Amino acid sequence: MIAFGPVPSRRLGRSLGINNIPPKTCTYACVYCQVGRTTHMPIERQAFYDPEAVVSAVEERVRRARAAGETIDYLTFVPDGEPTLDANLSRMIARLKPLGIKIAIISNASLTWREDVRADLAQADWVSLKADAARDETWRRTNRPHGKLDLSTIHEGMLAFAASYRGVLATETMLVRDLNDGEDDLQAVAEFLARLRPATAYVAIPTRPPAEPWAQSPTEHAINRAYQILSEAVPHVEYLIGYEGNAFAFTGNVQEDLLSITAVHPMREDAVHEFLRRADADWSAVHPLLETDRLLETHYGGHRFYMRRLNRHG
Repeated sequence: MIAFGPVPSRRLGRSLGINNIPPKTCTYACVYCQVGRTTHMPIERQAFYDPEAVVSAVEERVRRARAAGETIDYLTFVPDGEPTLDANLSRMIARLKPLGIKIAIISNASLTWREDVRADLAQADWVSLKADAARDETWRRTNRPHGKLDLSTIHEGMLAFAASYRGVLATETMLVRDLNDGEDDLQAVAEFLARLRPATAYVAIPTRPPAEPWAQSPTEHAINRAYQILSEAVPHVEYLIGYEGNAFAFTGNVQEDLLSITAVHPMREDAVHEFLRRADADWSAVHPLLETDRLLETHYGGHRFYMRRLNRHG
């Protein structure tokens, strides 16, 4: 299916997806990929689907959604491979602009060293670039890139793109247990993100069956550590850890609101105290969440934090 949705997205509201790359055509063979193992690994851009057919599929999906009274906040290139491999990406974006809907692209950033790729990405209103590792060995073990790709060159391309981009830039760091979740690796990523300066840095974990069964989510303690380290470099950091609830929707239900907030980022103990005070509640609302294992207490930098317990997969 070339066009799908719209589906709810915490990053993009109501997102209509565009699948412009055949599975599984990618410049990476990430160990955690939920689409499966990479079967075709080019680094040269090429035409895949007829761009007019893609545009027509999107237009029809938009027409049906609007007829049903559905809202679409973004048209999102989020295919079963790397979207910037598509030599017709720019043409598709130009043809979709008249629909009057913002355009987003979720990319692994591996081709940002190419000027034409940066130019294509610049046409989008919102771009997410992958930043799983900033050290070469960790990058190769986590993302398993095409042999001709070079991390330092990719980073130069990402920085060049960020310096001129006028839209909203986000990054996504997917953490895999005992692979790229160590403190040294996280510090290296944080140092790079401090130079890149994304509007938001997302911390993600595998939530669906990965390409490699051994690629598992880190512990909650490691995820909290990652959040704290990246927060020292980037003003706004959020989790993408698979919770599909209505994050930050204050409902008046103290327990549900706490779970909603801590699914997005950990709350320090003093922040929980302040939240409870404003809600005219006390710690008797927190204890059942801890006792039923829905909320976890963890520590970092001499402070106590609370975060929503992960749903374990695999």
